[in-house]
Amino acid sequence: MSRAVGFVLLLVAFRACAAGEEASRTPHFEAPAPGSPRPHIALVLGSGGHRGFAHVGAIKALAENGIRPDLVIGSSIGAAVGALYASGLGAAELEKLAYDLNMMEFFELKMLFGKLPTGSGVENLVNRYVKGRAIEQLPVAFAATATRVRDHALVLFNRGDTGLAVRASAASPGEFEPVEIAGETYMDGDEVSPVPIRAARRLGARVVIAVDVSAYATETPPGVPAKWIEKDARRAKQIAAEAPEADVLIHPDIGYYAGRNEAYRRRVIGIAYRATREKLPAILAAIGRAR
Repeated sequence: MSRAVGFVLLLVAFRACAAGEEASRTPHFEAPAPGSPRPHIALVLGSGGHRGFAHVGAIKALAENGIRPDLVIGSSIGAAVGALYASGLGAAELEKLAYDLNMMEFFELKMLFGKLPTGSGVENLVNRYVKGRAIEQLPVAFAATATRVRDHALVLFNRGDTGLAVRASAASPGEFEPVEIAGETYMDGDEVSPVPIRAARRLGARVVIAVDVSAYATETPPGVPAKWIEKDARRAKQIAAEAPEADVLIHPDIGYYAGRNEAYRRRVIGIAYRATREKLPAILAAIGRAR
């Protein structure tokens, strides 16, 4: 065999290997294998933009009481926090990250011209903190939800590129560009399932602890744009439909308007921490029943 032919064959093999590696990194869903152990405790983290800092408070309260999920499912910001938690970051590390986070990490130059950001900053941040590991390589089982644009169906990602899955889950319409993965286009999981409780049951969870950081309707101030009220009502209806399938639903009252500064982050983390502690008797009872 000539050197030229050998080189061509080597190049073809390299490209095939690279294509296979890329395919394995593509976010997708794989159902649990028949007979595989069911997750005992699932932690479900809901959508809510900057309100999602409150999830850190819930995680902190659970961790202090020895409650550690073996499955984490998140929608939108809940997917971002959930991925970091599933990667092995502890409550203290998450809290420090929440306080130190620089929102300029998510800035894209195209935003100066009125264009939507791609969300690559979210993808890069998540992959940096999970140390480039794919979802199936994380210490705790994790799934991110997204909405498939073609048919508005809820999709779960529990395999492949962690950051890209989170980016798709958080691609809120009008705020981020939709995300294309393997020929399909995805947007925010919030559109179909703001708090994906049923997804946790679909994956076999025995106990489901869900955290809803959406605003209370009673906290809606006067003068709020009608489209905000409509979105809040849509979200509340979707959450109410899934809530009965949770063992415990934690819904801290963190006010209506979301903020970005450290003071806001500290406030909502504290509120969620206290709200979760109040639910501990119910959480421990649910865990006891499942055992």
